[in-house]
Amino acid sequence: MRKLYPEALADQSWDNTGLLLEAPFDPIRRQMNSVLLTIDLTKAVADEAIERKDCVVVAYHPIIFKGLKSLTLSDYQQQSLLRLALEGISVYSPHTAVDAAPGGLADWLADIVTGHLPNPEPSTHTVQQATAKKTIPKEAKANEGSGTQTPSEQPAEEKKKLQRPRPKMQRTYSKPTYPSHQPVDASKTDLEACSVDHTRSVISPVTGIEGFEGAGMGRLVTFNEPQPLTHLVERIAHGVGSPKGFPLAIPQGKQVEDIQIRSVGVSAGSGHSVLKGVDADLLFTGELSHHEALAATEKGQCVITLFHSNSERGFLSSVLKHKLTATLKEEWERVRKEEAEREQLTDEWEDAIKDEDVLVECSAQDRDPYGVVILESSKQEGKPMR
Repeated sequence: MRKLYPEALADQSWDNTGLLLEAPFDPIRRQMNSVLLTIDLTKAVADEAIERKDCVVVAYHPIIFKGLKSLTLSDYQQQSLLRLALEGISVYSPHTAVDAAPGGLADWLADIVTGHLPNPEPSTHTVQQATAKKTIPKEAKANEGSGTQTPSEQPAEEKKKLQRPRPKMQRTYSKPTYPSHQPVDASKTDLEACSVDHTRSVISPVTGIEGFEGAGMGRLVTFNEPQPLTHLVERIAHGVGSPKGFPLAIPQGKQVEDIQIRSVGVSAGSGHSVLKGVDADLLFTGELSHHEALAATEKGQCVITLFHSNSERGFLSSVLKHKLTATLKEEWERVRKEEAEREQLTDEWEDAIKDEDVLVECSAQDRDPYGVVILESSKQEGKPMR
């Protein structure tokens, strides 16, 4: 991980990246040569890693941010760390080092918005709300000009007799839905990433790290030709795992299908600190607060948010899994050769270095706390009111 995403790339003013838990290695009870990738290290993910007998969990978000005065089982997050240590499983967190790296998380999101769907690209439309027509009850029409009291004019007791029981609405909602964990590559989606002509620049550069020129937080994408916002919505939906929906903010008085986008400010996770002050038609991030989004739309900008970790999770299966697997194979082969040359190896160590395999997998339990609940059907029970 340090070869791919050096800790020096991270925002060290507040972030806590690197090896957060180093579990003792026991060759007698050694784990698999496997790594489990996750965005958040939750109890469910810890259970998964223990069951799989992984040796390392790479958790994008650090489970430890501030100094700890104690480690106890009464704290749920500390409980996960203690259980992993007991099982010989270490924890590494790269966080903003991945955000800043060339070809990292920010570039992955930029590749999605500059992707291309088969021609012609799907046309996305907003649903026009039907205007309710005012109807006059038949009884009222019949009583017009007759001198007979209408229900609204009749005494309360008489009106009560005429009222019918209010019908009940039987609504069915889906279970919370989440984006797919499937990797975003040519075999899994028809999105051709990074294929629309554009220029790309770093919003907040990180300099002075050899071999990582062009690093920094956030990306500003400028298209050679304006792109319909509807096309960007489709690209993002395809690129991050086809969620059932995500928040979109546009200036009041405008329609989604009428908006053209020339530039996009991109930042994973909570994007305000990176995107604040960025002059772009669209801000694309994991989350913005109510007031931050409102300020953007008042300036004429559009905002797309995905829920915090949904802007990050697809990177694990699409990019990190493959990069880390290749690097691990090289490193493990080097370590095996060095260890084989040592004298007086124990039987357990000899058995360990004979294992050529390395495996990197994405957690099946990892997901954003928020899911999208969808109204699937709405039925009216009883007679309709007239």
